[in-house]
Amino acid sequence: SGFNSIGHMDTMSRGRHQIGHHKEGEEFIQNVFHVLSQIFTGKEKSNLAICWLQYEISKVIQCLQAKKKKKLKAQGRKSKKLAKNFLKAADNRNNLSLWKLYAYLEWLLGNTDDSRKVFDTALSTAGTGGLRSAQLCSLSLLYAQLEVELLDTTEGAVTSRAVHILTKLTENGPYVPYSGQVLPVNVLKARKTYEHALQDYLSRTPVSDQDQVNDTDQLVNLVGCYALFQYLTVGIDAAVLIYTQASEKLELSGAQKCENSGENSGILNFPTALEAVTLLHTNLLRFHMKISVYPLNPLREALTEALKRYPSNQSLWRSYIHIQRKSHSASKARRFFDSVTRSTNSLEPWLFAIQAEQMRKKLTEKVQRADVGEIHCTIPETGLTNRIVALFEHAIQSENGAHCPLLWRMYLNFMV
Repeated sequence: SGFNSIGHMDTMSRGRHQIGHHKEGEEFIQNVFHVLSQIFTGKEKSNLAICWLQYEISKVIQCLQAKKKKKLKAQGRKSKKLAKNFLKAADNRNNLSLWKLYAYLEWLLGNTDDSRKVFDTALSTAGTGGLRSAQLCSLSLLYAQLEVELLDTTEGAVTSRAVHILTKLTENGPYVPYSGQVLPVNVLKARKTYEHALQDYLSRTPVSDQDQVNDTDQLVNLVGCYALFQYLTVGIDAAVLIYTQASEKLELSGAQKCENSGENSGILNFPTALEAVTLLHTNLLRFHMKISVYPLNPLREALTEALKRYPSNQSLWRSYIHIQRKSHSASKARRFFDSVTRSTNSLEPWLFAIQAEQMRKKLTEKVQRADVGEIHCTIPETGLTNRIVALFEHAIQSENGAHCPLLWRMYLNFMV
């Protein structure tokens, strides 16, 4: 193909084949992990195990997206073996982050029941920290999110497994696996507990920087759990209200910190907390639109606001492109891309602007070639082609763009 890609370059396609994980690149990465795992000890070794497992999960997701069943099976076997080996190590037995990744891996591979067993085991052995334990909150949130994705409608969701998980989290007692029902009185108690916990976190002033890091992580998980709980037991508006409250409070704290310190250094983790809350908010809106009738505007507004603030967040851009594909008018999106690229140095807005136009080009060509097979249309769509070339030209003139191999490769690929 003229070049070797280390790891993978999933944005490029060669004919019908996506360029996946290249053999030499893959060997290189595995060697790095093996060498490091012999050098590290204790906490560093656990963190490395988490990174390694996340990398394995990214490969599983790639196989799922490319719909390669054979490759998925082989990859799944390898990744599961690795995860089990990690969890056998004495240091990792109580590491909830690793248990969480292993359960997620099983879920991705379609082994829902096995995944539930792993989640239940992890929650049962995790102790009774409840809402005070960041890892327990994070584990429960992922479990509940995955369960919610199985729902076709939110009717009757009050007695679902997701509500059971989120209710048990507030009880501070040992976790009991789902038995098929959730008592209304427990739901009411849980709502009160969530409400008080959130008020406590929002009114707390952290003592040290480390406290602040832990608090912001914990706040994101707490907001996620509470909003999902409200979504399932009350409805979408109640969930959105919680995200709005949390975002306003975080913005306020960030602004105050700026004034007090006179510089930005003190609030390095506030933007990340705010970004994470925004991501949870937009993902919930997207899910709700998938399973019921809901206007597009709240999601579009939330995304445009968030992207002005975090122009390099790829997940937000993906969501934005996804909803723009549904709209027949491209001008609004083009104006938005234009305003963001003017106000930031990050490359993501350029890359996604190009991707959006390429998708539009693909769509127009598909429509023009309908019912006649692979005969190229007599009137070529030059407008979009020229626009894409212009976007490439502008992007490579920026300081970051000129040094981005991916951008140059995409440009060459397009010109070919």
